[in-house]
Amino acid sequence: MITAGDFRKGMTFEIDGEPHVVVDFQHVKPGKGAAFVRTKYKNILTGAIREDAFNPTEKFNEARIDTKQMQYLYNDGELYYFMDQDTYDQVPLGYDDVADAIQYIRENDMATIKFYNGTPFSVEAPNFVDLKVIETEPGVKGDTATNVTKAATVETGAVIQVPIFIEEGEMIQIDTRSGEYLGRSK
Repeated sequence: MITAGDFRKGMTFEIDGEPHVVVDFQHVKPGKGAAFVRTKYKNILTGAIREDAFNPTEKFNEARIDTKQMQYLYNDGELYYFMDQDTYDQVPLGYDDVADAIQYIRENDMATIKFYNGTPFSVEAPNFVDLKVIETEPGVKGDTATNVTKAATVETGAVIQVPIFIEEGEMIQIDTRSGEYLGRSK
């Protein structure tokens, strides 16, 4: 059991049998009346965000979230299949569960899958990935103003803003958390 006074960003807890994660919190001690914890939290399964005030002594069950590294196998048009490297079990996930991460994951790449009570609910790509540029406009000579960028499509289909000197066929490094170009791959 955890109390509302113990809340920290990223902490998971259960309300009405559903898992939530603390997005933001603030301990408030008004001049008059009892202290409380103003909390912004997100339902892990539905993505709904709520804001409530809790008594600091209010108790909650801790939501147990398991994470596992799994290999992305393929997409059959509807579902995305991931394989557990230890047991070779395959886990099919819908587009809503993989939407943010799949644009940075190639077949056979590893991804982090999050589970709640044995049910997968989220996929995370590695923080940094190296992908090949398959389509971009050629750079214009003489256009050397600072921070000039152009759109480039990488092998997974994601569109990234890159500097004008990047050409088709080059490997680039991308920060998957922000979708930003970091540099050429080494």
